[in-house]
Amino acid sequence: MERWTRKFIDLAHEAGALKFGRFELKSGRISPYFFNAGAFDRGRLIAGIADCYADAIVDSGIAFEVLFGPAYKGIPLAASVSMSLYTRHGLDVPVAYNRKEAKDHGEGGTLVGTALAGRVIVIDDVISAGTAFSQAASLITRAGGQVRALTVGLDRQERGTSGLSARSQIEQGGVSVIAVATLNDLIASVEGGDQGPEIRSDMLEYREKYGA
Repeated sequence: MERWTRKFIDLAHEAGALKFGRFELKSGRISPYFFNAGAFDRGRLIAGIADCYADAIVDSGIAFEVLFGPAYKGIPLAASVSMSLYTRHGLDVPVAYNRKEAKDHGEGGTLVGTALAGRVIVIDDVISAGTAFSQAASLITRAGGQVRALTVGLDRQERGTSGLSARSQIEQGGVSVIAVATLNDLIASVEGGDQGPEIRSDMLEYREKYGA
């Protein structure tokens, strides 16, 4: 397990961003775990998570010029990852994000920040169905940018309606996916942990049923 993956999972536990139990997802599936990036709600946690993203991005070796944060959770993530890329790796990367609704005064429009030109990395919290990424990619392409990668905190590694995972569908379109942590990493992390063997058993069963 990469060091940034271990740190990410530890911070998720500490913040209460990662919970175990019984959760109904938007898809209707009943999941034994739930991840909520909104629980990273203070400076130390945000800085720590941003460092995990930044280290994973740099390790990927993917060339890029812009970070894009889809509204809403992607906005603070992109901003904090940009700061971490600068302080940890000396990369001064501009940031853009979108509004859900177009602004009808001032500068107007739905895009904020730098121009979406060149190679872009999308920053978000989790891959589930891939819908949010598809919308972001369409917006970036229309603005003249080229989507190089999607970076997320957690890849749930689940099958979609096509039988493929959202990650596989994205990668088939020529876009790389950088996941700080995956479902497999979460399963490895609970083995021998405080959660108990029943949690690991439930997660293994869920992966068997829905995993890609």
